[in-house]
Amino acid sequence: MKNSYVVLLLIFILTSVQAQKNKFNLLIGTYTKGCESKGIYTYDFDTNTGSFNLKSATENVVNPSYLTVSKNNNYVYSVNENGAESTVSSFGYTPSSGKLSFLNNQSSKGADPCYIINDDKNVIVANYSGGNISVFAKKSDGSIAEAKQVIQHYGKGINAQRQEAPHVHMVHFSPDRKFVLSNDLGTDKVYSYQYNSNAANEVLKIKDSISVKSGSGPRHLTFSNDGKFVYLLQELDGALTVFSYSNGILKKIDETTILAKDFKGTFSSADIHISPDGKFLYATNRGEANTISIFKILKNGKLVSKGQMSTLGKGPRNFVIDPTGKFLLVGHQYTNDVVIFKRNLTSGALTDTGKRIALCSPVCLVFTKN
Repeated sequence: MKNSYVVLLLIFILTSVQAQKNKFNLLIGTYTKGCESKGIYTYDFDTNTGSFNLKSATENVVNPSYLTVSKNNNYVYSVNENGAESTVSSFGYTPSSGKLSFLNNQSSKGADPCYIINDDKNVIVANYSGGNISVFAKKSDGSIAEAKQVIQHYGKGINAQRQEAPHVHMVHFSPDRKFVLSNDLGTDKVYSYQYNSNAANEVLKIKDSISVKSGSGPRHLTFSNDGKFVYLLQELDGALTVFSYSNGILKKIDETTILAKDFKGTFSSADIHISPDGKFLYATNRGEANTISIFKILKNGKLVSKGQMSTLGKGPRNFVIDPTGKFLLVGHQYTNDVVIFKRNLTSGALTDTGKRIALCSPVCLVFTKN
């Protein structure tokens, strides 16, 4: 009888451990001005079933539209997109409870920050309306110091409404952390900055820049899993450009589009990510399209289209693939929900699970360990 209890106890422990392995925290940043939102929400997400539960939410955080989590999983940093009054905030993060504790904030030194990254030393922000990049040093308690470097972009593009000035839309570390790439929608350029994490003020130093098609509006990019290729999504013309990458230098090797051949309506390319196994690339499109495009990645880095499908909502601003690759979640800014799709690991195809997270204006989705 005693042995039976021991066996049952071991089974219970192993089952509990396995269940925990399948669970991750899902952080969601939102816009807080247009509807009722507390700011940043933490959900428990089960990668076996696609089910979720709300764990925690902040209070009175203004427009935390983009988030980044520290490598040690102890801190979260967010932009606070608020015109000329925009800031960057730091939070202590307790993964087990999902709770975020406000530490401090600093001026973003540019209007409307729209992207944020971090490493052990610094937090780096892309300011869209300001047309610049701001670098903040991290303090030992996880809070951030005042900006120690601000890099201003200059120029404009041919689209008078959208490219009247520089609009920095993204900052992205290279896989080896030696460079930071930055997309400028307003000037149709991708800038490559050499990165010195320990520098007192010249953390980023220009290495190179490459122009893309006039009026295309580069928005987001991602690296292939092996770091040899970069995929750039252009917001204004729907182009998806493939570059080879080496030591901070981009060279164009191919270009395709996320638009369906017969599509006639308005569109606005949004987000781009690669599956954890590196075999498939996905890109979202807003406007009247509201689609996600699926591509197979070939060994030479080029892409083969597997078509588009509806994201089942309006304004698919950001999406995320869970760490196991089983689910893809799309945040809809205008229909106020996150749609959960099941991913076929072999074909890359998506199917609707019927599961929805109802939430005011979700903009950024990030998985962390719990």
